[in-house]
Amino acid sequence: MIYLGIILGSLLGVVIGVNAPIISYTYSSYLAIAIIAALDSVFGGISSVLKKNFDLKIFLSGFFCNAILSILLTYLGQKLNVDIYLAAIVVFVGRMFTNLTIIRRYYVEKWSKKVQEVNKK
Repeated sequence: MIYLGIILGSLLGVVIGVNAPIISYTYSSYLAIAIIAALDSVFGGISSVLKKNFDLKIFLSGFFCNAILSILLTYLGQKLNVDIYLAAIVVFVGRMFTNLTIIRRYYVEKWSKKVQEVNKK
C-alpha cells in the first residue's frame, strides 16, 4: 500500500513539475532546502515502515516541521548574510544517507535470504 502511494506521489510530482512555472532565483534556495527536508522525511518514513515502527503522526509532523524549520533557517541566514542553510543541508543529507543505508541493507538481506532458500532446494 505504501509503495502505491509512493508511485502515485512521484507521478503526480512529475506531472506538476512539468507543468509548473519556473521558480525565480530569489526563492530557489527556499525550495531546494524544503525539498531536501521533505526527502529526508520520506526516506525516514520508508525506513520506519521497514523496521515496522511507522507512525503517521510522527511522519507528518516531521515532514512539515523539518520543511518549515529549514525554510526559516534559510530566511534567517539571508537576513544575516550568513549561509546557515548549509548546516541544515549537511544534517538532512547525512540523515538521508543513513536511512538509505537502512533501506539498502534491508533489501540486500531479503534478497540474500531468497538466494539461500533457492540454493537449498
